[in-house]
Amino acid sequence: MHLNKISLFNYKNFSEASFDFDLKINCFVGKNGIGKTNVLDAIYHLAYGKSYFNPLAVQNIKHGEEFFVIDAELEKNDRTEQIVCSLKKGQKKILKRNGKAYDKFSDHIGFIPLVIISPADRDLIVEGSETRRKFMDSVISQLDSTYLYQLIQYQKVIVQRNALLKYFALNHTFDNDTLSIYNEQLNSFGQSIFEKRKEFLEQFIPIFNTHHKTITGSEETVQLVYESHLFEKDLLTLLRENINRDRALHYTSIGIHKDDLSFEIDSHPIKKFGSQGQQKSFLIALKLAQFEFLKKQSGVKPLLLFDDIFDKLDETRVSKIIEMVNSETFGQLFISDTHPERTEAIVKSTHQSYKIFNLG
Repeated sequence: MHLNKISLFNYKNFSEASFDFDLKINCFVGKNGIGKTNVLDAIYHLAYGKSYFNPLAVQNIKHGEEFFVIDAELEKNDRTEQIVCSLKKGQKKILKRNGKAYDKFSDHIGFIPLVIISPADRDLIVEGSETRRKFMDSVISQLDSTYLYQLIQYQKVIVQRNALLKYFALNHTFDNDTLSIYNEQLNSFGQSIFEKRKEFLEQFIPIFNTHHKTITGSEETVQLVYESHLFEKDLLTLLRENINRDRALHYTSIGIHKDDLSFEIDSHPIKKFGSQGQQKSFLIALKLAQFEFLKKQSGVKPLLLFDDIFDKLDETRVSKIIEMVNSETFGQLFISDTHPERTEAIVKSTHQSYKIFNLG
């Protein structure tokens, strides 16, 4: 699979821009603020139907304009596909494949397997559990549409159950029969999601450990630890046991929406005990493991986006990545960098075909 070309209209800082891509390496170079990362984000947008960096869709429209359009052509399974993502202020975002609009964006997830490695990934370490759950969910969802459906349904039931708990509190009432209907639904979706997360991590963790050893060449031990209330009891029991707490809080305090993926180094949180270099290595190993997992499961080499990472890595880590490029581990690469000379020297050393887009 590879992206042939992309056209942007009123997307972020671009009024209009088009890029024809190389089959292997594509580099966007220029000063900060010129739009290098925005091109990568547009590619991400095509895969996930949303921005990696800005969750508010309307803020991706160029300032002063009414709409944006991302129009791309790609090759997959010997077929040429056209994907168009567009948004007009005050309207719903539209995602089309070969001229036909998707009814649900979730139907598109997984069609373009993609992994991005960016300085923004540090949020996975420093932010709360929701960020790490989203990472797990995005990897599993690209390969399992049933999982994504269950996740969406689970979230809907949580919203409904929370609204009911607030209603009980405001009206000084309680109806266990209605509540138990939501409990049953949460249990059904939640148990399945929990099992799939467990199964995913059983396969993912060994891949992650291998990549971490390759990148660091060190003996330090890192761990990914799945934390969930459901290791203790089934969700239905937990919901019943915590009903008084939920009524006091007016929301559902227990369930798979509270799961976490703990990042550890030598059995301590990497957030507190890992150096900057150790944290970078951890995150790159995590994303390269995501790449390999998606490749193995889908049989397709995902698009790989490197956002400004050469600035953040020492020569040893860069050379490890170059080795992987030369070993044909990766498919099509998209790289942003502030230093054109450095970028050219790095991509030349790969002996692969490449294009450099100098954005000024």
